[in-house]
Amino acid sequence: MNKITTIKNIFLVLLGLFFSSALWAHGGAAGTDTDQCKFELEPNHWIHYTAYQPKAYPAEEFCGNIPKADTLIQLVFDYQDIRYRDMNVSFEVTKEPEGITIFKQEPKKHKTGTVVLSLPEGVPEPGNYLIHITLEPNENQKGMERLDAHMAFRAGAGQSTSMTDLLLYALFFFAGLYVLYLSHNGFKNKVDEILGKVKDA
Repeated sequence: MNKITTIKNIFLVLLGLFFSSALWAHGGAAGTDTDQCKFELEPNHWIHYTAYQPKAYPAEEFCGNIPKADTLIQLVFDYQDIRYRDMNVSFEVTKEPEGITIFKQEPKKHKTGTVVLSLPEGVPEPGNYLIHITLEPNENQKGMERLDAHMAFRAGAGQSTSMTDLLLYALFFFAGLYVLYLSHNGFKNKVDEILGKVKDA
C-alpha cells in the first residue's frame, strides 16, 4: 500500500509541475511583471501584446517567436491603463536590421483599449522584426509626454517545442506507466522489486 501511495504522490507532483509550467510559460499569474509579452511605456504602466496566426495555428498565442512568415499575422495590443485610451497611438513594424517599414498605422485613438493589427500576407521573409508604438498626448492631456516602446519578434523560424509541451509528454508518459502499474501484475511486481532494492540500498 505504501508503494502505491508513493507512486500516486509522484504522479500528483508531476501534474502540479505541469500546470505550474503552463502558467509561467505565458509569463506567470495575472498581476506579475514576469510576462515577456508586454511593452513598458512608463514604470509600472504596460501595453500587453499577443500575436496570432489563425490560418496556420488556430487558437494558439505567440510572442517573441511567430512560426510562419507568409500567412496571416494578427498583432493584438491591450492597454492596461485607461489613460492611454485618450492618446493618439501609431504602430509600425520594421524588418531588422535594415529598418524597412512593412506595416504602418497612422496615429488615432482606440477607446476600447484593444487594437488588432492585421498583416494579411504575414511578413515578406523569415527574420527579425520590430514593433514600434508611439503614443501622443492630446490637447486635453497637458503634462503627459510622448511615449515610445518597442517589441522585437522573429518570424518564420517554425514552432519550437516549449517546456510546457515537454512536460505534457512527460506527464502522459508517467500516467501511462501508472496505469500499467495498476493493471499489469507482471509490471507491478517488477516495479515493486526495483523499489524494494532502492529502499534497501
